[in-house]
Amino acid sequence: MSVPMILPTPKSAALKELEGRIEAKAKRQHELMSNKDADGRVIFADDAARDEFKSIDAELNDLGPQRDEQRAAWLADERNAAMLKSIRQPHMPIPFGTDFHVNEAEQKSIGQQFIESPNYKAYTGAGDRQVVDLADFNLKTLMTTSAGFAAANNRTNVVVPFALRRPMVADLIPQDQTTLSQIKYMVETTFTNNAATVAEGAVKPEGASVWTQTTAQVQKIAVTLPVTEEQIMDVPAIQGVIDNRLGMMVMLTEENQLLNGTGVSPQLQGFLSAAAATAGVQTQALGADNVPDAVLAAMTKVQHTGFSDVSGIVFHPNDWMAVRTLKESGTGAYIWGSPSEAGPQRIWGQPVIVTTAMTENTALVGDFRMYSHISRRLGLRIDMGYVNDDFTRNQVTMRAEERLSLEILRYSAFCKVTGI
Repeated sequence: MSVPMILPTPKSAALKELEGRIEAKAKRQHELMSNKDADGRVIFADDAARDEFKSIDAELNDLGPQRDEQRAAWLADERNAAMLKSIRQPHMPIPFGTDFHVNEAEQKSIGQQFIESPNYKAYTGAGDRQVVDLADFNLKTLMTTSAGFAAANNRTNVVVPFALRRPMVADLIPQDQTTLSQIKYMVETTFTNNAATVAEGAVKPEGASVWTQTTAQVQKIAVTLPVTEEQIMDVPAIQGVIDNRLGMMVMLTEENQLLNGTGVSPQLQGFLSAAAATAGVQTQALGADNVPDAVLAAMTKVQHTGFSDVSGIVFHPNDWMAVRTLKESGTGAYIWGSPSEAGPQRIWGQPVIVTTAMTENTALVGDFRMYSHISRRLGLRIDMGYVNDDFTRNQVTMRAEERLSLEILRYSAFCKVTGI
């Protein structure tokens, strides 16, 4: 069966015009950046050139989404055209090879076999009764669905992944790249303020400041999965699916480590760990308070003892539901808004992250923005290679890994709310 040639759909005039404008402006912007110093920093000819560069940059930021929208429409048109071409192709009969032979002597109809049967030939017609056993005939197996020949049923392209939480805790924490295997930083462990008013000619008081070096180890999170080469060749899209799922495995473990890592290598030092290193993380018990009051008390501890401003709060979904369904005692109205509305994902003005990675009956309050940091030595990477006898088995092993460290710069800037 011949395969029809699908000619690309011509680009629209709007898409061509947008691409032309973007290309021209990009070239002009490149010209404005052509003059650089020995360190590679751009030197603009004058203020007008700098202003023109900023103007072009703003225009490109606006034209880019327009171009993407037009291009998406064009690509969708191409896909639709290809699908229509495919639908209009006639279905060809199943081809049999020329070596398929039929033994005509064995292929007889049921009627022929009945007439030629010995019992029929012995039948005299004079009130005689003969039984002809059809089991002796060359009958074929009855074709049924249960026999294995089911109707053609092409599977859709829908792929439903396993239900997993969405990693979110890392979004609260500032991050950057590093080339180090250990992240070392100085922490002021003693601050003695002896400043005082001094009389003329008197000796001035002396203060004290002690600094201690702290080290956070860069740790590795990794996972592997063996896949046959046939699977990758026969189903090209499977590699993208596997890459996505392997990456998700690493990210989910990362989030769990950020919260619960013990700090004992190769684990990260998590916020909720009971290790001695995290002894400075404060605790606020729920007690007789309701959850909002206990959270406010934890925020106050972060401000009073940690001298920090809370930037985020992490809840388990079941604990956040208890907050979301709080009602006014008199009217019964929901405090966090009507059930018909999404409601604010905030408490005491601070953003709330809701995730099952958080220990139930506990909330984490803290200044993530100022006093925690993630250093990434190796971002998420997917590799393929042969392990042991993979080569002889025609399979490859896919690997996802990353290397990172979590630095909790001031433990007293965080407080756990327990007993929720």
